[in-house]
Amino acid sequence: MSDMQPDLRRTPLHALHLELGAKMVPFAGYDMPVQYPLGVMGEHLHCRAKAGLFDVSHMGQVILRGPNAALALERLVPVALAELAEGRQRYAMFTNDAGGILDDLMVANRGDHLLVVVNAACKAADLAHMRRTLPELDVTEVTDRALLALQGPRAEAVLAALLPDVVKMRFMDVANHDWNGVTLWVSRSGYTGEDGFEISVPEAQADAFARALLAHGDVAPIGLGARDSLRLEAGLCLYGNDIDTTTTPVEAALNWAIQKARRAGGARAGGFAGADVILPQLAQGAARQRVGLIPQGRAPMRAGTPLFVAQDSAAQIGTITSGGFGPSVERPVAMGYVPAEYAGAETELWAELRGKRLPVRVAALPFRPSTYCK
Repeated sequence: MSDMQPDLRRTPLHALHLELGAKMVPFAGYDMPVQYPLGVMGEHLHCRAKAGLFDVSHMGQVILRGPNAALALERLVPVALAELAEGRQRYAMFTNDAGGILDDLMVANRGDHLLVVVNAACKAADLAHMRRTLPELDVTEVTDRALLALQGPRAEAVLAALLPDVVKMRFMDVANHDWNGVTLWVSRSGYTGEDGFEISVPEAQADAFARALLAHGDVAPIGLGARDSLRLEAGLCLYGNDIDTTTTPVEAALNWAIQKARRAGGARAGGFAGADVILPQLAQGAARQRVGLIPQGRAPMRAGTPLFVAQDSAAQIGTITSGGFGPSVERPVAMGYVPAEYAGAETELWAELRGKRLPVRVAALPFRPSTYCK
């Protein structure tokens, strides 16, 4: 059932979610499924074992067209896009003048244009940002397509039954595939740590395509609850929790996403918002760092939980930004920010939970190995 607020938007699959028994909640201005009758734990484990289908149509799909679009977009991100080959995509982030992250996103080279996928809560601001700062480009929001994610070890086999050529794709490939007379935009990517695909489908065919996937015995619908626990186990950031305008890419441990060409001494060093903050951090390190955290008890530690050096320390040194129970690793897991001197693996810290100090240990991310098809 859905106690939908009248001002919430609906994705093209809204009626299907209700038919499947989803519990609906407000999220980023949309009425979205948080879980189905299988439950968050069951959905999480199903995705890890077989394949899960996610409705991510609330996210923004944006087409950029114009001369040297990739080079133009490099003014807004610290990521190398000029070398991005046709049929490939790359993770990026918009930064501000202080080096903070305005949003994280995916950029795909689709030949005569770039396809940018942004977070739902940020898409209006992102569109305005791109239109204001990239006046030489045509910035068009895609409003007539749904976006689905199929994730898990059986994702390739399931999707190949409908789109046989997806078996040729590798992690971060993008390609068009035809299904029942319509063109689907497919990327081999996702946000669960599992192999999988994200599929942009014309809105009129979204329900039929989703049903075709769900007809496979290995596929279950997955809501926002399990999506969150899956990405947490994979050590992936949630915008608004683990990254925001107060965190830089280096503080967020996203150094891997900044290629040599954009770093000091590179072919196109700097030239993006916040470069005077981010480039020195890349060279010298940041004063604080996003880390994995493993509570030593069985109690999950949620976002906002304060961290301390010792059981009796007065001064808070850090904060948990995401946390919960990891069904695949069978224990609580969390992420948060601590000073660099306390960011080493196995460092013992203390978290204050309901007025009580409990031990927590810094751990390497991700909490379980990824299974991307590389």
